Formats: sequence, C-alpha cells, structure tokens
Amino acid sequence: MTTQELDPAKAAAFAGQMLGAFNGAMLSLLTSIGHQTGLFDTMAGMRPSTSHQIAQTTGLNERYVREWLAGMVTGRIIEYDPANATYRLPPEHAAALTRAAGPENLANLAQYVSLMGNVEDGIISAFRNGGGVPYSAYPRFQALQAEESAQIHDAVLVDVILPLVPGIVERLESGIDVLDVGCGQGHAANLMARAFPNSRFAGYDFSEEGVAAGKAEAGSWGLANTRFQVTDAATLDEPASYDLITAFDTIHDQAQPTRVLRAIAEALRPGGVFLMVDVAASSNLHENMDHPLAPALYAVSTLHCMTVSLALGGEGLGTMWGEQLARQKLAEAGFTSVETKRVEGDFLNCYYIATRS
Repeated sequence: MTTQELDPAKAAAFAGQMLGAFNGAMLSLLTSIGHQTGLFDTMAGMRPSTSHQIAQTTGLNERYVREWLAGMVTGRIIEYDPANATYRLPPEHAAALTRAAGPENLANLAQYVSLMGNVEDGIISAFRNGGGVPYSAYPRFQALQAEESAQIHDAVLVDVILPLVPGIVERLESGIDVLDVGCGQGHAANLMARAFPNSRFAGYDFSEEGVAAGKAEAGSWGLANTRFQVTDAATLDEPASYDLITAFDTIHDQAQPTRVLRAIAEALRPGGVFLMVDVAASSNLHENMDHPLAPALYAVSTLHCMTVSLALGGEGLGTMWGEQLARQKLAEAGFTSVETKRVEGDFLNCYYIATRS
C-alpha cells in the first residue's frame, strides 16, 4: 500500500464541489415545491411582495411560504429587498421556472429528485442482492413523464418534430395508420389524431392508468380516430400493420428493447417509418463528460430506468445507452437506414428516423 501526497487545493476544491452538490439537491426539493404549489407561476406576475402578500395570493400557509422563500433567496433564485422585506422572482428566472415557459420550464424536472429518493432503500438492496425495483414503486413517475413530454409535444410535435420525417406530414394528411409504442397517457397520439383526422392512431402501453388517461382525453376532445390498449410492447405481433410507428423516450425503458425493436420493424408496412426519440448521448462514458445533464441522467438510470428493466428480468439498457448502441440495435432489428436529427433548443433528445429496405 502506498501513500499518495494530498493536494490541499484540490481537496478544498472538491469539498466545495460536494457542498454545492448537497445544496443543489436540497434546492431541487424546494424548486419542486415551488412548481407544484404554483408559487413560481404566481410570483412571476407579482410586483415585489412580502411573504404575507405572496401567501395570500397563492392561498398557501404564510409560515411555510416564508421559509421556502428563505431557501430560494439564499439559493439565488428569488431576490430579496431587506429594507422592505419583499421578494421578487426575476423575469430571467421565471423564463426557466414557470409553466408559461413551456418546453423551457426546468422546474418540473426537480420533481424527480424526491421521486427517486423514495426508492433509495430498494436500490441499495439491489446493489447488494441484484434484481431491481419494480415500476409499481414509482406511483408518480408516469404523471411526471406526461407533464414533461406534454410541454414539448404541445409546442413542437406537429409543427417541428413530425416534419423531420420526409413526406410524413403529407401522408398523415392523406390518411395512414400510426402506432405510438409506450404511449403513456396518450397525449402525443391524441395531438397527432387531432391534427390529422384522416389518419388512424393507436397507443399501446402496459400501464392501465396511462391507457385510461389516453382514452379519457380522446373522449373529451371528441376524437374518433384513436384507440388505446394495455399491451406490453415486447408482445407486439402485428406484421405489416402500420405506416408510421413512434416511440417517444420509451425504448430505453423497455425490459426487452431488442425484442421490441424487432417487433416494431416487422409491424411496419413497406415504405413505413419508425420515428424513435430517445436521450441524446454517447454510448462511451468519456464522451458524455460535457453533457449538461449527464450526472442527473445516469442517476435517473440507476434509480429508475435500468432498475425497472432488471426487476422484470430485462436487459437493463439504461437511460444513457447512447447513439452507437441505438444504431446497433436498430440494425439488428432489421432497419437498413437510420438517420439522426436534432431539434433546435432540445439538447436532451436525438430523433432517429429508421426505415427498412
């Protein structure tokens, strides 16, 4: 055993880094509270106000609001005027913290911190004994995913994302058959169905709650061209049935992604297209060092995506499976052409357009 010489400056810098990480984690919990209670949304439209005024406007308990504000002020998220005891959410911060920001709203991401923290004991057990934590241990996960994806899909699905596929908008307008794999609460399928009434849309998910939500939304919108059903994508057996199949950030979550991709390829008709949206990353760890969300995404993988797959005896692909492995698996599934595209302002996702010859 050798003793390495300690670099005091490096040690002090790392200690500061860890303190920053701890503060950031706690601040994320307060940010989640601000999002869920509507405090950010309300304060964005208020003049500098006291804690009593903010509590009265939001209908929340003043003592809790005041303590929350203190954390936000010391976290440099909300500004404080000690002379007047007033608080202000700067518009530059509101642009990243309010629902009005649409896809730019980052506050909703903070909700994942507490969600993942709730399964820590199960994850530690899996570290020691193998296996995984089941999907049922995450009661809010689908709702959070639906909220996050809706912000993006409401803003850009029809006008920006779908046009990435050459000629698909014209085909949708004429009328084709579309399947959304892992549809969650069905919002994407319903958005497309509303925009393209001549086409027919199906949404499959293994969550009964998600499928019920998709049906309810379709009913409230008066859609007659959608159908949703509870289906494990790994059991998909519908050869040559669809002209377009979509999968929005769901393939890496599958217990058996290789089997799912093969089934998707077989379910496409000649000339059909598979639009797979998944996390933009490299399959090589060292190439993700500058990814703005790499630590968070590896954490989400450890605490959800990978472990849920392993709990089902699956491959445990993980959130950050990366483009190289994605291309490999698409090729193994039978796709002979794979093109990747990006959407301006969306650093999180890569858009794969895959076809068979």
